[in-house]
Amino acid sequence: MTNKQEHSALFHLPKTTYDIVALAASLGGLKTISQILSALPSDFPAAITVVQHLHRWSPSLMTEILGRRTSLAVKQASSGDQLRSGTVYIAPPNQHLLVNPDGTLSLSIAEQVNFVRPSADLLFSSVAVSFKERAIAVVLTGRGCDGARGVQEIRKMGGVVLAQNESTCECSSMPGFAIDTGCVDLVLPPNKIAFALETLVMIPETDTSYDNKTPLVV
Repeated sequence: MTNKQEHSALFHLPKTTYDIVALAASLGGLKTISQILSALPSDFPAAITVVQHLHRWSPSLMTEILGRRTSLAVKQASSGDQLRSGTVYIAPPNQHLLVNPDGTLSLSIAEQVNFVRPSADLLFSSVAVSFKERAIAVVLTGRGCDGARGVQEIRKMGGVVLAQNESTCECSSMPGFAIDTGCVDLVLPPNKIAFALETLVMIPETDTSYDNKTPLVV
């Protein structure tokens, strides 16, 4: 897809107010997530949730590492957190991250999904139910099929789905399985994913059909 085609496809996506971006990655994810977050401005007007597959017993330094690479606020998610725009919430190791309809977060040690915990499928599904057409899901480099079921839920509820292109992935199976569902709107390299997110979330919305919706992200 050429730059012109990418821009045309981007501006033909649904016009609404996007309140949340859910990122999911596995192998090679830290580098890619860093690239995306470092390109977003500090006043990015949506909350960002992140699932990164890690060894279940390994301590995670993602919060510290990403905090040094982006102007956004970065924190490890805790149960009861209220989503805030311009803040990145990282799923703790070995815990599922869920988004509730009131805009708060929950953590769970329920059984693994797709052999992993945290699970992209569970995050995406909870985001789809809670934010419907105001959600964006992004599937990044990684091994396995986690996220493929969740992107179908995002799309079913009217949200937008992006995926990393194969040539920039350390392992392309996660985005590949998502793409195979037919529910991915755009397939892009990390720098263009950042541009797409900024464009979708920050360009003023002219459609007034969402004016009466109560924001769940403060």
